[in-house]
Amino acid sequence: MDLSQISPDRLAVIRRISEYEKAGRFDEPVELDPEAKELPPEKVDYLCKKLSSKCKRRLANAIADRYFLGLIKKDVLVIDDVTGKEYLTALEKGAVITCNHFSPCDNYIVFHGIRKYLPRKYLYKVIREGNYTNFKGMYGLFMRHCNTLPLSRNRRTMINFTSAVNTLLKRGESVLVYPEQEMWWNYRKPRPFKVGAFKLAYRAGVPVLPTFITMQDDLERLDEHGYPVQRHTLHILTPVYPDLTLGDKAAAEKMKEEAFALCRAKYEEVYGEPLVYNTEKTE
Repeated sequence: MDLSQISPDRLAVIRRISEYEKAGRFDEPVELDPEAKELPPEKVDYLCKKLSSKCKRRLANAIADRYFLGLIKKDVLVIDDVTGKEYLTALEKGAVITCNHFSPCDNYIVFHGIRKYLPRKYLYKVIREGNYTNFKGMYGLFMRHCNTLPLSRNRRTMINFTSAVNTLLKRGESVLVYPEQEMWWNYRKPRPFKVGAFKLAYRAGVPVLPTFITMQDDLERLDEHGYPVQRHTLHILTPVYPDLTLGDKAAAEKMKEEAFALCRAKYEEVYGEPLVYNTEKTE
């Protein structure tokens, strides 16, 4: 790849990703985002109980759907295939969906691939506090009203968050969680998972449906950053069910290990190479 064509800000991100991988700092941000404003509990209506929240949700989802479908139609957001649709029966009574996080659009790739199989029309997404509090304009509308569930450093807000996720899952909704935590732009390897998503699934008594998105360079086109346009395939993997004979900590760890093993296997199958981090190569 000719790095000289890539925009300076993306080149800096690529270099940080390389540095952080070597240092084993897989859950740290590589984007230079501004400091997140704290989200107090009164500023978020997780379950969309207010009429104003319902109206904004309807508007935001309509605009977002039109926007992202437009990107797909223009071949800007490329989804070549969806595999493993036979596993989508796991969504019938609610599930936690996990996905690798490498793009602001990866949540829509998941939604686009599974939307016809969702018993309810919405996919809820867990997002960073700063994504909810800092964005303005159209993306701010999406971040606050497209069925997003923001995390927060505020303890009372997090109590509401946990309760809301449990309520959504138990009523049959599906919730997308990024167990890698941070977005690493166009990074192809699955990164070590955090356990939080799996605790949420265990406590609600629902399965985890792991997904993994693989990418291929479009060698004939560059994106707005001078990087090859990425062609995506969404892989839906075998559902992972909670072992209710175990306590929540042990069961969540078991689910986390099983889900990561599935992502590792899919990575190695598609890319034809073992999953090895640069940290391991230098030891």
